[in-house]
Amino acid sequence: MFYSDLAEEESAIHIPDVEPAAFLILLKYMYSDEIDLEADTVLATLYAAKKYIVPALAKACVNFLETSLEAKNACVLLSQSRLFEEPELTQRCWEVIDAQAELALRSEGFCEIDLQTLEIILRRETLNTKEVVVFEAVMNWATAECKRQGLGPTTRNKRDVLGKALFLVRVPSMTLEEFANGAAQSDILTLEETHNVFLWYTAAKKPQLDFPLTPRKGLVPQRCHRFQSSAYRSNQWRYRGRCDSIQFAVDKRIFIAGLGYRGRCDSIQFAVDKRIFIAGLGLYGSSGGKAEYSVKIELKRQGVTLAQNLTKFVSDGSSSTFPVWFEHPVQVEQDAFYTVSTVLDGNELSYFGQEGMTEVQSGKVTFQFQCSSDSTNGTGVQGGQIPELVFYA
Repeated sequence: MFYSDLAEEESAIHIPDVEPAAFLILLKYMYSDEIDLEADTVLATLYAAKKYIVPALAKACVNFLETSLEAKNACVLLSQSRLFEEPELTQRCWEVIDAQAELALRSEGFCEIDLQTLEIILRRETLNTKEVVVFEAVMNWATAECKRQGLGPTTRNKRDVLGKALFLVRVPSMTLEEFANGAAQSDILTLEETHNVFLWYTAAKKPQLDFPLTPRKGLVPQRCHRFQSSAYRSNQWRYRGRCDSIQFAVDKRIFIAGLGYRGRCDSIQFAVDKRIFIAGLGLYGSSGGKAEYSVKIELKRQGVTLAQNLTKFVSDGSSSTFPVWFEHPVQVEQDAFYTVSTVLDGNELSYFGQEGMTEVQSGKVTFQFQCSSDSTNGTGVQGGQIPELVFYA
């Protein structure tokens, strides 16, 4: 560009493929060794660092992207990591997309990827979501692609922009109800395709379909069990709310909307030595036979709630653990303490854990546990509730 036989003859040299902000970051690093990255310019800076062979700056860009990686940008970063040939970043993107597939596929970023990346994602065996979510995401991508190409979002145009990608959706792995209420009414399939899929669900002699028949494998949840034994006592871990009573009077008519429930909280803190995705908790149930529990589970970091869910589960009277799930798996970073809590309400006395461990090796992940100040029902490191963390790694 500046020297030898390739030097430009003009005094002003135009670099049309590099954004000015990214080029300034490149120059600043080359002259001062300072790296100042921002989310809006990091991809353009990575491109400039790759183009002009500045590996240290490129590595800093990749590290920045890895730390900012989440479900809403994972598909876009997957596309870019393939373009820039960054296998470590590509692997991290896949970890997020697999574990948080529903969030990733429903993100705006998914609609921005190129066709080849779309096809690669649709071939993925380990997407941890229902196929109806995959189908809806593909329809959203097709609409966005039509707009990018200046086409109306007609059925014909959507099929044209999708091409063979449409036939990577595993339509037969949907339930009959999901198919009837979704894909069958979307008009993206021909009448013959729709007819054949319905026959595939219901007929003894099934027609041949152009869609893959085998459901995706998804991810197998792992469980970290922190107690070495369990027991029950007649006077501990009863979750039915105690009665508090007070008389009151008012000087004008009012309407009582409700009362606050003060359930006892079981809570524990944990940290891990590598990034994982918490999917739910394994809880103890009744020690006196079959029973139903209402439960609220929550995950926090430094007092900030990351996820919570209100649900129910039924226990069978055994000392087994019973899984309770968050709505979506939650990304948990390494070397930071998180707090998981649960508030249960039920008629029966519960099992509780004993001989708790402060450190547990679960597969390739090491968990550390410590007591939580949020715990008001006796749960701690040595004993109590929350015997299991259910996660993907």
